[in-house]
Amino acid sequence: MDFEKELEDLVTTVLREGASDLHLSVSRYPTIRVQGALIPLTKKYIITPDIMEGLLTAMIPKDRMADYVKNKELDFSFEHKGRARFRVNVFFQRSFMGCAMRLVPVKIRALEELNIPPQLKDFARKEQGFFLVVGPTGHGKTTTLAALFDMINHERAEHMVTIEDPIEYLFTSDRSIIDQREVRADTVDFTVALRSVFRQDINVLMLGEMRDHETISAAVTAAETGHLVLSTLHTNNAAQTIDRIIDSFPGNQQSQIRAQLAGTLLGIFSQRLIPRISGGLIPAYELLIANTAVRNLIRENRTHEIDLVIETSSQEGMISLNRSLMELLRRGEITMESAVGYSLNPSELRVLAQ
Repeated sequence: MDFEKELEDLVTTVLREGASDLHLSVSRYPTIRVQGALIPLTKKYIITPDIMEGLLTAMIPKDRMADYVKNKELDFSFEHKGRARFRVNVFFQRSFMGCAMRLVPVKIRALEELNIPPQLKDFARKEQGFFLVVGPTGHGKTTTLAALFDMINHERAEHMVTIEDPIEYLFTSDRSIIDQREVRADTVDFTVALRSVFRQDINVLMLGEMRDHETISAAVTAAETGHLVLSTLHTNNAAQTIDRIIDSFPGNQQSQIRAQLAGTLLGIFSQRLIPRISGGLIPAYELLIANTAVRNLIRENRTHEIDLVIETSSQEGMISLNRSLMELLRRGEITMESAVGYSLNPSELRVLAQ
């Protein structure tokens, strides 16, 4: 089998079918995800161990193969002949190689194209502070973050740095200078790269993901010292995000990070991509804006009250997930079944829908 040609055929299928992901697993057909549903490519072949090894050898950078074999998993970006770019995770399962590939669109979409609230532009126009985009895997966090980052690039003359593992969207400098750093390729790790930003005369920092308390601590410190910091977390809503950040620290450091977070947080945007009745996906979201009440709740360890603040602060621009779902229902964009399935408080949603 010509594995280079086979990769090209698979990439062509992903693009033609509008898929978001490609899964390669031994003893199964190659499988794509389209509008949230997994679809096996039954006109292809059942993947054997030899086919899997050939496809991955053609894809994994030669200088990273030893890392994959040693660590049993590897993240990297894969660009195929300028046609498509993927974020790739390769792993082992039952001693066989496996692969999950997420398509990263070449074009960075504007905020208006993403059907997300215009209030997010206000955060991108801040000079300093800490803003997070959160949600489950595969629900558009990186795309929203890239749109915010690129908006700054077009509006202001700043020095902007990304630290990613791996690099996903490729930015083209416009009014700003953009430096993109990939963990292992351009820096040893997130922590080392974060220490360096303080010596790089930067204005805006985008962290691909905050993975531990050291990364979070450095990011919050950057926000405290005059930088705008944008990042993501795999959490479900604003209150859970704040708890996750604080709980990642040892007990004797939690009061300090609570105070730092209360002083630097600008807002938290949580989103879900929901199947649209007319086809495709549409976002539902929650937006927390860090006003005085929110900052006091964080400082006083009363994060369980944040949901109520969001629900009662719509006049300030805050949006609860259930209110966002109700608006999509009212417009006929999604079904009640989908709304209930994605709601974090279905009983409240049903009351609102009455």
